[in-house]
Amino acid sequence: MAKLKNTLYAFFVIHFVWWLGATLTHWDLLPNPIDVYAYLPKLVDRDIFLHIYASSYRIFWGLGISTVLGVIIGVMIVRMPKFGELVDPLIYFLYPIPKVALLPVLMLMFGLGEVSKISMLVIAVVFQVIVSVRDQVRQVDESLYQSLKVLNANKFELMRYVTWPASLSGVISAIRIGLGSSFAILFFTEVYGTELGLGFFIMDEWTRMDYRGMYAGIVVISFLAFLLFGLLTLLDNHFNAWRNTNAQN
Repeated sequence: MAKLKNTLYAFFVIHFVWWLGATLTHWDLLPNPIDVYAYLPKLVDRDIFLHIYASSYRIFWGLGISTVLGVIIGVMIVRMPKFGELVDPLIYFLYPIPKVALLPVLMLMFGLGEVSKISMLVIAVVFQVIVSVRDQVRQVDESLYQSLKVLNANKFELMRYVTWPASLSGVISAIRIGLGSSFAILFFTEVYGTELGLGFFIMDEWTRMDYRGMYAGIVVISFLAFLLFGLLTLLDNHFNAWRNTNAQN
């Protein structure tokens, strides 16, 4: 209930400041939020659902591939020391690099289509997942592995009952952080070589000086991101409850 109140409070404050700014300035480029929300139904005739689908498709594959690769590499760095000695320095060197700077390189390699856009999302998020999972797995008490080894547990069982539960919180946290980065990068990539996507829609409305449509697109992409963040929060709460229950037992 407290989180719901905080969410409603933030929603009210943001829209009040928006409304106040629009009322005081009377700028065409800052329409009233009431006018923007009234404009939302008109987006149906502007193929807004195709734009939502295109952006969601890219986010889904970008985050999905990043998660799979990040979990595998993050676990291997810890559980396979020789592999970690080779890869960990590379992660340390590559992680701080602004990933969006690589977009021209990806476009030269893969063209302006879906591959370059999804690849950009993967590069932006995968390092966050790797680092988060690696740090989570490193915190696992080695005695837990030894206890299962005494019971003749194989590598799959060690992964299932120790490593995976330990890394799960890090995975969800990394995805939550990466989701914000993904939308920012998605917006940038959708400006090039496509006519579908919320980033393209917003910029297209801007060039047409249809500011109500532009802000309506911003509202749509914001609500899409909010829904995905909410889903990740529910998953995190579920697995936190599972861990707390196990701890109590």
